[in-house]
Amino acid sequence: MPRWVGVSHSCARRASSEPGCGLHLLSSHTTGYRARFTTTPERNSMLAINDLTFSRDYFEKRFAELNRLPHLRRSGGERYAVCLQEPERWLALCLFLRQSGASVAPLHPSTPLEGAKRLAKRLRCTQLLFHDEAQSLALEDGARDDTGVLVQLSSGTTGTPKSIERTWAAVDAEVSSYVDALGSLGECEPLLACPVTHSYGLISGVLSSLRRGVTPVVLTNINPKYLIRRAADRTQALLYASPTLLNVLVRLLPEGANLCTVMTSGAPLRSAWFAELRRRSLRVMQQYGCSEFGCISLNLDTQAAEEVGRPLRYLEVTAGSSKTALEEIRVRAGDRFVSTKDLGYFNQRGLCFVSRVDDTINVAGINVYPGEVEEVVLDLEGVEEAVVYKRTDAYAGERVCLKFVATRTVDAAEVRRFCAQQLTPFAVPLEVHQVSEIPKLENGKVNRRQLAEAPEELQP
Repeated sequence: MPRWVGVSHSCARRASSEPGCGLHLLSSHTTGYRARFTTTPERNSMLAINDLTFSRDYFEKRFAELNRLPHLRRSGGERYAVCLQEPERWLALCLFLRQSGASVAPLHPSTPLEGAKRLAKRLRCTQLLFHDEAQSLALEDGARDDTGVLVQLSSGTTGTPKSIERTWAAVDAEVSSYVDALGSLGECEPLLACPVTHSYGLISGVLSSLRRGVTPVVLTNINPKYLIRRAADRTQALLYASPTLLNVLVRLLPEGANLCTVMTSGAPLRSAWFAELRRRSLRVMQQYGCSEFGCISLNLDTQAAEEVGRPLRYLEVTAGSSKTALEEIRVRAGDRFVSTKDLGYFNQRGLCFVSRVDDTINVAGINVYPGEVEEVVLDLEGVEEAVVYKRTDAYAGERVCLKFVATRTVDAAEVRRFCAQQLTPFAVPLEVHQVSEIPKLENGKVNRRQLAEAPEELQP
């Protein structure tokens, strides 16, 4: 089995070994922990939200206020579920709790109160801070942690989301390796058009930016015109976003304008989207990861949509040897090990992601990968979205099923004829349904298992 042991990139700065900015705790027998925000002289510790900048003074005041709250003052061992609407307040609290040895479970700011309570209990939190960090709701049967952890839910694409716990030391290892891998590209201004309650925005975006001494800009205004104004024709900016959002921006770019360097993650890049994104941006970067490890690999200059780059230096990653010899991607860091349930392989440029193991469709012993079928369907005139999933078949074991959204009426026979020109007979969808909308999870991903378990529809 091909193995890639992560190594430092030769062009990388050794910023990860230098002291970064953040909270430092000072022991006090009378008041417990006191927190203050400190930076080394060469580090920039500011944060920006859209066009508003927050200085070190803001954070110092926030930390002083947090220190005075009884339910936060002695926070070691506590597990806090946090749902704050203002990202600057959330990030200040996250840094505060991290350095005090507490555990944190970030919740998306749009989560309603009852939903936040339910999630907090599922994540075994001891307290819920909802919309106001000065008010705490105590929860029964929460976990008391000997070591502070970051608690998050898995994506839920293969079933009920699972609770994932990562120690802050593990997060630090990821941040250090991530900064090392970015090298000189880490000097670009990070524009974060993604939630900072998720690993992508929080760890790869905010924490790694602070570590390397640049100001993270959190873009909560996701109006495409505003994002284009911030990200177009800039040589020293790095835009973090999802493939879907990047595709929207590319389609709305004025003629002659181009995006800055872009980073994509969270879902596979469609080939057509990737080709246009590469044509209309300074550079396309891509990262791949999982809930248990965060970022696993990073591609600094993506040449093909499935290429997700070289593993971070602290990881050992195994996968298949070629596109025709796929194997499950497995990751190890010390005594931590995870089988990702993703199929992939290594080429000369690094790791390539092909499909989820659970999504692979076995048609009479032949493996069919949904992404390959979706790419073909999306080339059909008028088709805007497509998702391929599987159902049990009495004769072939499993059959290929398709739901798609289009700007015109497309009958199933036309879809099958089009697919038959480019796919093997095993991969041509047997079930074909045109729909007005494809249901998605809160994170924008599609739950193929959920589609498969839905009642069968009549064929058109």
